[in-house]
Parts: sequence; C-alpha cells; structure tokens
Amino acid sequence: MSFAAPEAFALLILPVLALLLRPPRERTASAAYLPPALAERMRGEAHGPPRAGLWAPALVWLLLVVALAGPQRTAELDLITASGRDIVLAIDLSGSMEKEDFLLDGAEVSRLDAVKSVASRFVEGRAGDRVGLVVFGDRAYVAAPLTHDVASVAHVISTLTVGVSGRSTAISDGLGLAMKRLEADGAGSRVVILLSDGVDTTGKIDPAEAAGLAAQLGIRVHTVALGPDSAVELVGRADALDVKTLGAVAAASGGQMFRVRTTDELQAVADAVDRLEPSQSDVPPIRAVRGYWMWPAGAAVVLSLAVLAAGRRLL
Repeated sequence: MSFAAPEAFALLILPVLALLLRPPRERTASAAYLPPALAERMRGEAHGPPRAGLWAPALVWLLLVVALAGPQRTAELDLITASGRDIVLAIDLSGSMEKEDFLLDGAEVSRLDAVKSVASRFVEGRAGDRVGLVVFGDRAYVAAPLTHDVASVAHVISTLTVGVSGRSTAISDGLGLAMKRLEADGAGSRVVILLSDGVDTTGKIDPAEAAGLAAQLGIRVHTVALGPDSAVELVGRADALDVKTLGAVAAASGGQMFRVRTTDELQAVADAVDRLEPSQSDVPPIRAVRGYWMWPAGAAVVLSLAVLAAGRRLL
C-alpha cells in the first residue's frame, strides 16, 4: 500500500493550530447571584467534561486527510499489448525434408522434425505479434492466417507433414504467398522467415526478384538454409541446398541468411531472429494503480451524518 500524495498528511495539524490560535472566550457577568456550589454544578452540566464530543470531528478530519493522501496499490497486469509486428513463417515441405540428418535430444531426426521443434517454440514466444504460416512444396498455401493466437500457430507447425503440398520446392511461390499475406496489412513491421533445404524447382518467378519486390513493400525476409549439402557441393542434384539464392533473397530485402547444419544451429537462428525482431513479451509488464481513497472518504461522510443525526436528537 502506498499514497499518491503523502504530503496531504501535513493537513492533520490544522485542527491543532485552530485550537491553539483561537481567541480567548469573553466572560459575561451573571445577572443573578447564585451560590458558588450551584453555579459550579450548572457550569458542569452545561459544558460537560473537558473536550467531550471532539473525538468524532477529529476522526472525520483524519479520514478526509487519508482520502486526500490517495491510498493506492500497484499491481502487475497479466496483459501483453499488440506489438504492431506481423511475422509469416514460410516452411519447405518438399520430399528432401524427410532426410534424417539432424540430432534432437541425442536422437537422429528428420529436417522437418527439427524445424517443427524449434519453430513451434519460437512462435510460442512471439506474444504480442501476429504470426502466420505458409507451407510450400509443388505449390504454396496458407496453413495458418495471421493471428495473435500464437499457440494455435505453434500447434499447426507441430502437425506439419511432408508431401501435403507436393514433393518439389517452389521457394518463390512460398515467398510470394507470404508477401501477399503481408502486403495489404498495415503493420509497422512485416517479416517473412523462409526455411528451405533445396533449390527452387517449380517456382514461376526468380526468388531474388520476389525479394526485391518485398524490399519495395517494406517487407524484410530472413532465410534459413537447412541441411549440410549445398548446390556447390552436389552439382545437379535437385535436393541440394541453394545457399546462393537464399542469401540473395535475404540481402535483397534487408534481412539475413542463416546456414543451418545442426539442431543447435537451428535454435541459434531462432535466438538471432528474436534479437533482430524483438518480441513484445520482453517488454516490462503493464502496471495498474488501484485507488482506495473512496473508502476513508465514505467512512467520513457516514460518520458526519451520524454526528448530525445525534445532535438533532439532543435538540
């Protein structure tokens, strides 16, 4: 408990000063002579005990001063305001994502399982952002629209399966659809995180050209190159990783490209994106102040009415 204006307690001294500084009462001579004993008795009945009846006004004044001081309590609200940031994850679901060349908790898992584990945790930590999900293979489609319900998007990520959108790698289509979801949006910050492990094979436009358009629209694209094998190392292989193209996409849009070969590196990417695009959940909690001045003020009013009612009965 604290007080908004503790200096108001200085007002408590005013009644004391009023008593000390009041002018002396003038004595009037009695028109009739009374015996001393009778006169003393009548004065006692008229004035009562010294200071009698002052406790009620004093308590009223005390309650009013406490109300003016503004008793209050500060509480942290379990609320997270909207950040004004929209993020769309574009995840590759081509056949090569079934390769088991990642380690997760000591066990060998597929690239997709590694992505699902890390991406779902990343999305759950984006409280305050709107997050959406696009997946692509032969074609691209929206798996989850932009929403503040990050838990539901994380759940969708955990259920992704290779092959639901074909087994090829349409990187440009996935990027284009993610950009389309963000283009008409008025968010202050718009970001695409593109995760792929192959070379663009069925896209209708060049991914780097799409990234240039993203830059014009104010959309930043971070790319994640998944897998140990690059197109330079495996020339002519359709499932080789096109690091050059993914790097060009990130550079053209003002984002960054991350090369990922292990699960630890994938988690490091999530941490790096958190630093590049700070989450609203890292903002200090909202604090609300609840005032309690009405309780002492109400008690002062009730006590004042009680004193007035008692005075009328005596009259």
